[in-house]
Amino acid sequence: MAELNGKPATLDDLQSLALTNYGHFTSMRLEDGTVRGLSLHLDRLVRDCRIVFGVELDRERTLNYIRKAADGVTGVAGLRVTVFDPGIDMGRPSDAKDPHILVNLRPGGAMPPPPLTAKSFTFTRDNAQVKHIGLHSQLRLRRDAQLAGFDDAVFVEPDGRISEGGTWNLGFVDQDGTVVWPEAPVLPGTTMLLLRGLDAPKQITAPVRLADVPNLAAAFATNVTIGVRSVSALDDVQFPHDHPVLAALRDAYVGIPGERL
Repeated sequence: MAELNGKPATLDDLQSLALTNYGHFTSMRLEDGTVRGLSLHLDRLVRDCRIVFGVELDRERTLNYIRKAADGVTGVAGLRVTVFDPGIDMGRPSDAKDPHILVNLRPGGAMPPPPLTAKSFTFTRDNAQVKHIGLHSQLRLRRDAQLAGFDDAVFVEPDGRISEGGTWNLGFVDQDGTVVWPEAPVLPGTTMLLLRGLDAPKQITAPVRLADVPNLAAAFATNVTIGVRSVSALDDVQFPHDHPVLAALRDAYVGIPGERL
């Protein structure tokens, strides 16, 4: 199901999105009419719209479109909100200042999925603070990682600092049980922000380099689709998938109440 500005989306409506691919989005996990971190998702849409289109997104109108699309949906579902201008011209993207709201619904999966393995690549995501729809480079590296026998890619800055995963934030646990979020250009993921707001376990943000990885106790991935997912290997370094800090993070995350649409 897809609705554009509250009405069923047509092929013509989506043509510019397919051909020009300029815009931004956020993905949510809908659980019985609630969304964990809903306010953060709306904050992101408003903030990114200023950056991508230079205009102010109507927050309440956007929320109403989300409510309309989700009306009557029960259980767990994935909900994506994409902001784009159907009138965009590839030669004049500076004229695109009329963002529309596309809402898609899809089945929601179990959380968390099994542990994943990751391969590192030197790469910095373009405009890393924005959740934009230009995913070619990330998916290309995900593909390269899978062809090499891994599940996904982890990005490393040219100076050796680890940043984030293909479409997820990356965290580590040190030998003292402290959660370490890499200090590098990353997307401020809503799941990561919710976890960082917890009182426990202890959390810090600090540079993490590939050379540091063998000395760390555990690693995990976070986004709204997977919650807190164990990373069982980064390159040739193996991690336990059942570290107690990861279990504590999962339990705490699931315990965060959702916001009613």
